[in-house]
Amino acid sequence: MEDETALPERQGASKTARDLPDAQIEPDNSKPNPKVPAEISKPPKAKKEKTPKTPKPPKGPTPPKVKKAIITKPSVEDPESMFKVGFLSDVYQERPVGPEGINKVITRFPPEPNGFLHIGHSKAIAINFGFAKYHGGECYLRFDDTNPAGEKKEYDDSIEDTVRWLGFKPVKITHSSDNFDRLYALAEALIEKGGAYVCHCTKSDIVDQRGGKKGEKPRYACSHRSRPTSESMTEFRAMRDGKYKPGEAALRMKQNLEDGNPQMWDVFAYRIPAKKKDEEDEEDEGEIHENDARETGANGAESDEVQFPGPHYRTGDKWRIYPTYDFTHCLCDSFEGITHSLCTTEFELSRVSYDWLNNELDVYKPMQREYGRLNVSGTILSKRKIHELVKKKYVRARDDPRLYTLPALRRRGVPPGAILSFVNELGVTKAVTNIEVKRFETSVRRYLEVTVLRLMLVLDPVKVVIDNLPNDHLEMVELPFSKDPAMGVHTIPFTKNVYIERSDFREVDSPDYFRLAPGKTVGLMKAPFPVTATSVEKDPSTGDITLIHATYEKPADGSAPKKPKSFIHWVASSPEHHSPIKAEIRIINPLFKSDNPAAHPEGFLKDINPDSEEIFPNAMIETGFEEIRRRAPWPAEAGEKAVADEARMQAEHVKSDASTSPGSVEADGGDSVKAAARPETVRFQGMRMGYFCVDKESGAEKLVLNRIVSLKEDTGKD
Repeated sequence: MEDETALPERQGASKTARDLPDAQIEPDNSKPNPKVPAEISKPPKAKKEKTPKTPKPPKGPTPPKVKKAIITKPSVEDPESMFKVGFLSDVYQERPVGPEGINKVITRFPPEPNGFLHIGHSKAIAINFGFAKYHGGECYLRFDDTNPAGEKKEYDDSIEDTVRWLGFKPVKITHSSDNFDRLYALAEALIEKGGAYVCHCTKSDIVDQRGGKKGEKPRYACSHRSRPTSESMTEFRAMRDGKYKPGEAALRMKQNLEDGNPQMWDVFAYRIPAKKKDEEDEEDEGEIHENDARETGANGAESDEVQFPGPHYRTGDKWRIYPTYDFTHCLCDSFEGITHSLCTTEFELSRVSYDWLNNELDVYKPMQREYGRLNVSGTILSKRKIHELVKKKYVRARDDPRLYTLPALRRRGVPPGAILSFVNELGVTKAVTNIEVKRFETSVRRYLEVTVLRLMLVLDPVKVVIDNLPNDHLEMVELPFSKDPAMGVHTIPFTKNVYIERSDFREVDSPDYFRLAPGKTVGLMKAPFPVTATSVEKDPSTGDITLIHATYEKPADGSAPKKPKSFIHWVASSPEHHSPIKAEIRIINPLFKSDNPAAHPEGFLKDINPDSEEIFPNAMIETGFEEIRRRAPWPAEAGEKAVADEARMQAEHVKSDASTSPGSVEADGGDSVKAAARPETVRFQGMRMGYFCVDKESGAEKLVLNRIVSLKEDTGKD
């Protein structure tokens, strides 16, 4: 496997503007500008982390508190630590590579192609591909395409693209439908040996057979369970040939009704799926494949207008019957020689039926083990609900940066390495991991802090004219791209006219305010001398400040200049340097107001945050942005590293022909080579403002940026 997922060491914690040596900004206790995000106008005070105290034993009659499970977390600095210690290490030791074990570790990631992957799937991808890679093995990407209703080629393509973006290369891409003929033959073999029968029961009949909805009744066998093998074979072939409509017949495995595990209560092997009223009603990872509820839904359908789902997107109209997850998954694992079938604990009960079927058919037996899934609160992951958000125009599309599908997080600018780092730092156990969105953002922030460069950016600009400088004044100011000298430096123009953040000026001063105000002096980051505000001009109709007049505090006699108490960022106006670069900037805030929007009594749409996106149409960026864009991706890691490597190889090839070929890299500034870098890979820190990336809606006439995360957590969120 390619070594594409190694992550750099993470160092330190996220810094606020106050932590930056060139941004020593005092607290502002004034009323914040409503047009500027809260953390810009008035940064919340940082909270000190307290070392947790050892809980004391209960006294007297006080009942003891339930202790939380202690989770051994892997080292954040070691991206492979979750495979070295803990749950996954124990799983490997159950079936290791060696003389008495197996020749090679083989795993698989088996999504259903009925929607886009979301943040919860990132754990499954990292575990299955990462486990195989760590042990020198291979991982399949297998599409579980056994339900023609809602499955589409576009989801195939999106899922494959997402897996590769995360830095993983499948040894082979397969589909369950590749094995439909083989699976059908095994279904007939199971009938022949008395291990399956055709059932015509309704949904309510099946519920009763299994003891009722709450297990309040005794379980009993289906009346068709004892039918002759030859009769079941005839009926199964009639199902195949289209004699029955959806819900009129299904093939069930003849298991053990006395077993306490519901997965042994004659689960379904084949069914005739029905067309859904709304294909978007398919739920996401959390709802699919739980026991056999999803697979048996078509049997005994209550609707009087049951229709076939239409052609399968790969096999067309060849099949009217389709194998269930419980029949397909273990057998496809067997066909592909999977050694470790790793899935979430929703399938723990299914392990018994998984092993039962492989044993009944006497095929190679993989080992299934289950880990706790990843849940993220404060968002919606259901495909049906996301469809509703798009349809009612609460978001632009399914990859809207406010969503938590992986394509949406990619568009927002979250690097693939940050997602893998997040999964790694959480660790892997059998316990379900419930994480707040802000915890995820903290991890992304920490990752970006050491992997992207810094620029000055003004969201809501107001012009400052430095009256005592000549109109043609020009100084080139050197700015470092990072605290790390290896990242390099760049120069930007400083002129008579500069733009500052509107929230960095106050017309009425106060003792606890340290930024610009009439008669007050502030430093402009890295500019040689500070400036002092003298007066303002206003729009007579609105009263808004349109211009600030200031003086440049350069001592005439060469003495030491005034030492300002604070520094603010800025962007100069210099047409000859194409400064400033204008942009529309979208500040991404939480889409929902609560941590559990689905629990809102009036529905999740009533929990929508009306300020989930703030747009600043007149933002300005300094000219260092062009160099960052040319050098993208930032960072060149995970799947984006492959794009960068390909671009470099292309560049070398073009340069080698530069002497004989017109239009070389030197001629076009390398733009033809760098066109391979996707817009969201152009990432940087806007000093004092947050981390940003280019949005895909950008074009030649308009630059659009998304804020990935703020510089620090917004503690003002309810």
